[in-house]
Amino acid sequence: MTHTPRPHTLGIDIGTFESKGVLVDAQGRITAQASRPHKMIVPRAGWAEHRADEDWWGDFVHITRALLEQSGLDPTDIKAVAASAIGPCMLPVDSAGRPLMNGVLYGVDTRATDQIEALNARIGEAAIHQRCGNALTSQSVGPKILWLKETQPDLYAQTTKVLTSTSYLTWKLTGEYVIDHYTAANFSPLYDVSTQDWTADLALEIIPLDKLPRLMWSTEIAGHVTPEAARETGLAEGTPVTCGTIDAAAEAVSVGVQHPGEMMLMYGSTIFIIQVTGQPVRDPRLWYAPWLFPGTHASMAGLATSGTLTHWFRDQLARDTDFAALVAEAMDSPKGAKGLLCLPYFSGERTPIHDPHARGTFFGLNLTHTRADLFRAVCEGIAAGTAHVLETYAEVGASPARILAVGGGTKNALWLQATSDFGGVPQHVCEKTIGASYGDAFLAACAIGAAEPQDIRAWNPEVTTVQPEHVPAYARQYPLWKRLYTQTKDLMQALP
Repeated sequence: MTHTPRPHTLGIDIGTFESKGVLVDAQGRITAQASRPHKMIVPRAGWAEHRADEDWWGDFVHITRALLEQSGLDPTDIKAVAASAIGPCMLPVDSAGRPLMNGVLYGVDTRATDQIEALNARIGEAAIHQRCGNALTSQSVGPKILWLKETQPDLYAQTTKVLTSTSYLTWKLTGEYVIDHYTAANFSPLYDVSTQDWTADLALEIIPLDKLPRLMWSTEIAGHVTPEAARETGLAEGTPVTCGTIDAAAEAVSVGVQHPGEMMLMYGSTIFIIQVTGQPVRDPRLWYAPWLFPGTHASMAGLATSGTLTHWFRDQLARDTDFAALVAEAMDSPKGAKGLLCLPYFSGERTPIHDPHARGTFFGLNLTHTRADLFRAVCEGIAAGTAHVLETYAEVGASPARILAVGGGTKNALWLQATSDFGGVPQHVCEKTIGASYGDAFLAACAIGAAEPQDIRAWNPEVTTVQPEHVPAYARQYPLWKRLYTQTKDLMQALP
């Protein structure tokens, strides 16, 4: 029987709590989708980890096989593969590419605070920001590698390469150690944004540069599926594989963020924000990286706990219900949650305060407050944190012209509306909100010439807009919300 080709691209994204994958045809239609949950490992306060083989590669293999079975496609119908994953992460591997420890996650992991302080003191914060485009924060991989060297010398001595999550997936698929420029910019102080190359002169003591992956652009082909990877995944040997990128970047691509002034607001385990800019935006409260394509720039921001905090709330205080019912319950609480404020700093905070010592807080509790009020306060606290970031963009003259919302949290109408209300901004929502895996499939199509960047508008059109409303309770409480942190910051730092 003659096989009729059905050209598709495969996109898989490894998230903080769940991995997702899609098979997409040449017109951007989703043929099959699959997901698999996993847990974030928190061995101690301030640490966050994943198991590289079980959570990253294991999910990739499981999802790929599920998609092939569900779709009935011949493996040769998949013309290219692209992966994304949470990041930036720090994973040391030995000479055989085997993980030496769990992968250390992005900015939610704050273990390298001492190394950040030491590097800032030795190099100088201004010099780091000038060369790397970013201040050293919990998002930076360089200090985490130094943490490995100083606290785990035996593992450091065995380290042949330091990878991020996407790099590990690409290596498992192709046998190539690569990383995209967008992700590499988070390896401060080891990446020079002006030369767009690794640099050793700021902190040679961290790691020799030959132990870092080769730099590429996200849509370049890194290699091809090896015989071993084909056996594990069911993919056809020789299938092209892109370099890949961080999940948030693929998520931005999925909703059409491509021109200067366009911003993605991702509702996931964390709030993550990417705005494409015409020129580099340099401010220590935000992050900078080259965008996915040469000659373009990105300004980023992110909260430390968002969807992670709603998961915590459900698991600890609402085990008898699901998210939909919990949101419905909270909708009965009045806007402003009867004066209750929540600082969502349950794992420190990233932008704009960059304080790993920040603590989560419920402030203003009284005996009339209910679980519904508490959950509304959580959603409104995250929305206030997002507004604080948008305020920072305005202060540096980079307010977005257009915001596109994406991610699982967009299904939470309370959270979505509160974000527009606190920030005073409309949010546009596209037809497909599956997110990064869909963006990966599109980037794979671009990499082999099956699509052009502008085609994403046709692949994923806009379907609705959330308009901001003036809420007197928010106007009264937002300034108090900001003061609550500044007036308790010293107390937070004094806690064990």
